[in-house]
This record gives sequence, structure tokens and C-alpha cells, in this order.
Amino acid sequence: MPSPAHQKPTKGAGTSRLTAKAKATNGGGTAGSFALPVSTAPMEARSATEIPSDGAWQYEPKWDGFRCLAFKSGKEVDLRAKSGKPLGRFFPEVIALLRQLGASQFVVDGELVIEVDGRLSFDALQMRLHPAASRVQKLSQQTPARLILFDMLVDAKGVILTDKPLPIRRASLEAFAAENAIEFRLELSSFTLDRQEAEHWLTSWEAGATDGVVAKRRDRPYECGERAMVKVKRLKTADCVVGGFRYESGSDEVGSLLLGLYDTDGTLNHVGFTATISDKERPTLTRRLEALQEPPGFTGKAPGGPSRWSTERSAKWEPVRPELVVEVRFDQVSSRRFRHGTKLMRWRPDKDPRQCTYEQIEPR
Repeated sequence: MPSPAHQKPTKGAGTSRLTAKAKATNGGGTAGSFALPVSTAPMEARSATEIPSDGAWQYEPKWDGFRCLAFKSGKEVDLRAKSGKPLGRFFPEVIALLRQLGASQFVVDGELVIEVDGRLSFDALQMRLHPAASRVQKLSQQTPARLILFDMLVDAKGVILTDKPLPIRRASLEAFAAENAIEFRLELSSFTLDRQEAEHWLTSWEAGATDGVVAKRRDRPYECGERAMVKVKRLKTADCVVGGFRYESGSDEVGSLLLGLYDTDGTLNHVGFTATISDKERPTLTRRLEALQEPPGFTGKAPGGPSRWSTERSAKWEPVRPELVVEVRFDQVSSRRFRHGTKLMRWRPDKDPRQCTYEQIEPR
């Protein structure tokens, strides 16, 4: 059963019924007259390593931002994150933009992004999640967000489209964008039906612009809350120095390697970790790392201490001499660090640790 924050509209339900549900969901508050409840869950994607080709697919860029559904009815506007949480207070400029559009009602699916120095910046988005309204207001003026549209759930006439196939929804979205799009503020995402072109996007698009490719079935409706799409992330590799390791929880064997890169001053900074170590490799690797144990491990930024998610055991780390180099595969970089865990591809005994620099992960 979906949680209250992720209710799905009943298939075939009429507009009046859903409007009443929206009023109930919002307690008669600011979002009371939307054609769909603000608790409507966006259609989600399952991860894949290859772009699908079996059947009728539409391919779109996967933007590196905050996914959201935008609701409007008259002057009432609401932005909801994929989690169901409200985003409006963090993006007042987007609320104001949607409120002043000629279209008086709609529900659209899109991505909030912020551009800094000509590149999309996930860090700038995260800075918006600030408790101080004055800080958010200042940032909204300095680095205004853009809403990139890629699907439509309710059109400008109030017609609910969630049960319609993608070509109908896309045609409605394009008509909406033709009337309402504003360059650098409210834009329509591109798409292709050519799988080869989508493959080209994964390797040739400017670094930092997109996060990969999303594939949608053209013969399917908008399946709220379901992983009905397929996402293929742009993956990159980097050679990193092993500056330390952590033991596996409850074990005397290595659980993860702590990765570092050298900056221009020759300082080794912690940039992430990899935990994809096979059980077969673990005993030998543990002995190899223990033979190299020696502080400080990292001479610049070091791994953080305990957090609310970690135990004292899992937060503790062991420094090693910076002699080992591994090639890892990663997806995203934020604040010059790997945003997620990486996959260990291979050891690089042929690589000088000093050659492992930030140049590998910086946008080009």
C-alpha cells in the first residue's frame, strides 16, 4: 500500500473526484483545488546498464537536479519532491514564475536545475535546502532555478492525462510549452526515438549537463509511483590512491577502501570510497593493507567521523601509505567528491600515485 505521501490517482477517476481528494489531502489549504492531489507520486525509473530497444521507446536526457511535480490552480501553486515533501519554500522564484503564467491550471513533471558559470550545479541546489528564508530568498535572486519539463499529468484545460499513452501526453506538453516556455526559466526537455542518438548522448554530451538517459514506453500511461521507466547513467572512471580503509562491520577483514586524489599543491584529499570487494579477495587484501598501515593516510581532507548513520566501528578508519592505485567507476561528482559509492574496476600497479589528480573528475 502506498504511503500517504505517495497516493496514486484511481485509474479512470473523474476530475471532480480527484479535485475533492486534493482538497481532503491538503486540509483545505493552499493546494485545495488542484486536479490531482499533491500526494500524487511521480512515475519512477529502474536502473539498467544498457538503453532498452525491445519495443517502442522514447529517450530523454536524465537531468542532474531535483525531480518535482508542479501543480497550479488559479493563483495557487505547489512544488513537490519525489519524496512527496513540499519544495516551494526553497524555490520562491519558481513559485512566482508559475503563478504568473497564462495557463491557469496544470500538473507537470520536471526537474529543477540551477546553472552556475554555464554549468548545472547540484551543489547550488543543495544550498537551497536552508532553514533561513532570508538566505533562500537571496540565493533565489543570485542563482535562479530553472524548471525543465518532460511530462504532463494535467493539461491547461484541466484534462487528466495520466491514463493516456506518452505521445498524447508529449503533444500536450509541447503545446503547453509553446504558450508558456521562458528561456532559462521554464523549458521543454528534448527527446529522440533513435536509440543510436540516445547512445551518443551517454558519451558525447558536455560533462555536467546531464546525468544519463531515461527511456519511456510510448505505449504506456503515466504510471504514478511505479518504476515504469528505465534510466541509464553516464558512468566514468578515475584512478584513485588508496589512502585508508575501514574494516567490515563485525569482522577483522577489510570492508571498504578510502579513495584520494592529489590537488595542485600535492595534497592528498579524501574523495570517496569503494566497497565492491569480492569475498575471495578480502583476506589477501586485508593483509596487504595492514602491512601498509601508517598515518596520516590523507594529508588534506580526511574521512569524516561518526554520523547518525554510522557506528563507532564503521566510522573508524585505518590510514595507509599512499602506494596503491585503483581504477573505480563513478556516476556523479559533488563538491569535488564522488556523490555515491564507486565500483572497483581493477588495480593499477602501473600507475604512479602522484598521477592520480583531480583533473580526472573535473568537468571538461
